[in-house]
Amino acid sequence: MPRRRPRRAALVPATCALAVTGAAVLTGCGGGGDPDAGTNGVGKLPAAKIQAKTRAAADAAAAVRLSGTVVTSGRTYQLDMRLKAAGGSGSVTSQGATFKLLRVGRQLYLKADSDFWQQAEGKGGDGAAGTLDGKYVKVPQGDPAYKKFSGFTDKDVLLDGLLTLHGTLATDGHHDQSGTRTIRITGDKGSGGTLDVSLQGTPYPLRLVRAGDAGTLRFTDWGKDFAVTEPAKSETVDYGRQLPTS
Repeated sequence: MPRRRPRRAALVPATCALAVTGAAVLTGCGGGGDPDAGTNGVGKLPAAKIQAKTRAAADAAAAVRLSGTVVTSGRTYQLDMRLKAAGGSGSVTSQGATFKLLRVGRQLYLKADSDFWQQAEGKGGDGAAGTLDGKYVKVPQGDPAYKKFSGFTDKDVLLDGLLTLHGTLATDGHHDQSGTRTIRITGDKGSGGTLDVSLQGTPYPLRLVRAGDAGTLRFTDWGKDFAVTEPAKSETVDYGRQLPTS
C-alpha cells in the first residue's frame, strides 16, 4: 500500500493560498514572491522616475477629487474639492467655519451662511451678512479673497504645489490604500513628505503626507467628470466691492 502523506505537509499549500489580505497578495510563505506581480510596474522604478510618472498621470487626468487637510500660513484648511480644467467646486472648513467654493472658468463664487459673513465682517461690519447668507457671492478677481481661495479650485495650481516631495527621494515599500496596492516614495526619509502611488492601472497619486506636518490629502475619482455651471441669478449676489476677510 502507498504511504500516506503527512497531513501537516498537505496543509502548507492551502495555508499559502489563503495568505491574501484585501487586494494585496502576500509574497508567499517562502518569501520568494514578487510584490510587483500583476501591477503596472512602477514599483520597480527608482523613486525619481515614480514621481515623474505620477506627476504626468495627474497632469493628464481630466478631473480629480481631493480631500483632507492643508496647513498654510499657520492656518489649517479642511478640503473636499472636485477639480478639472474648466473649474472646480467643493467645501472648505477653517477655524470652525465652512464655506463652499465654485469656480466656472475665471469666475469664482463663495457661498456661506450668515454666521460666516458676520465673523468675516467683525464688529465694524455693515450688516450685509443677512444679504449674503446662502448666496453665491461673486469674488472680484482683484479682491484679496480671489487670490487666497481660487487656488483651492485650480487643478493645475493645486497639484503643482502639492505633488513635489522635498529632499532626497527614495522608495519605502509596498502598501495599500483603500484596497488599492501602492508603492510609497518619500523625501528625506519622510521628513520631506510621503506619497503613495497606485500600482494598479494608471500610476495616479492616492495619498500625500506633506512635509513639516502641513497636512494629509487623499486623491480619488481620477478622470471622473463632473458638471461645473454658473449658479442661477436668483442664487447669486454681486457684492460690488472688496469682500470682508478676517
